[in-house]
Amino acid sequence: MTDVALAFLPKPMSIALARILPSHKLPSGLLQTQKFKQICASIQAIGMIEPLSIAPVDRKTGQHCLLDGHLRLEALRSLGHQEAPCLVATNDESYTYNNRVNRLSTVQEHLMIRRAVERGVSPERLARSLCVDVRQITKKMSMLDGICEEAIAMMKDRQFSTEVSSALRKMKPARQVECMQLMVSANNTTISYAQAMLAATAADMLVQGRRPAKRRGASQEQMACMEREMSNLQDQYRMAENTYGEDILNLVVVRGYIVKLLDNAAVRRYLEKREAQVLEQLAQIVRMTSMEL
Repeated sequence: MTDVALAFLPKPMSIALARILPSHKLPSGLLQTQKFKQICASIQAIGMIEPLSIAPVDRKTGQHCLLDGHLRLEALRSLGHQEAPCLVATNDESYTYNNRVNRLSTVQEHLMIRRAVERGVSPERLARSLCVDVRQITKKMSMLDGICEEAIAMMKDRQFSTEVSSALRKMKPARQVECMQLMVSANNTTISYAQAMLAATAADMLVQGRRPAKRRGASQEQMACMEREMSNLQDQYRMAENTYGEDILNLVVVRGYIVKLLDNAAVRRYLEKREAQVLEQLAQIVRMTSMEL
């Protein structure tokens, strides 16, 4: 069995920033974004966590080509650093392990913040490190309070605003699960959708004393009508979702039967003479389904 070749040297090396050459130019305005400010704040508070990724030194120029970490490099330069820890690639290639990244989900971020606070890191220090208001840290810490376990399980791999949790928290657990099922099925975890679900929730499915604020311009009759329409829409959506696979299978089988039917010369002649409109409809079905397939 052959040994697996390492893509990078095992230990980071400290390289002078003057010897690191960016591989591309950063888009204009990127250094004024919140993301860049967060990186600078994080480096100031706790230092570099993830080393830069660089190619082997070019013997002609004496410089390393930067493979990954352009924003971190600019942040270090803006903060006056002279060196940076770097992972040196064992060969000259543009692939890095950051080419395929799974973004941190909101629930994972919540758990990491809670764990950091439990281990003694203050919310104020976290806020400084992430360059955010301390109130955002507090909201993320308590984000899942009042949310049932079943709903949390459906939220764990998704990104959403803390305001979505605020809307779900006003519902009873059964309604929370129902709303999350609809949001996941529709691939829509936005604040507006969560608030619409809250507005359409019946009074007996709301937590006592947590009625949503009355929308200006909407009468009680209009709200009741919206609740009925939303309930009907949710029922229809679930029915369509449950039967979608079976309906597609039936469509494929029916199309195959119609294709064979129209390939029969005797059947086609009969339809052309007696049922021209039926023949046209069957031919249209074949064309439409073949385009979808």
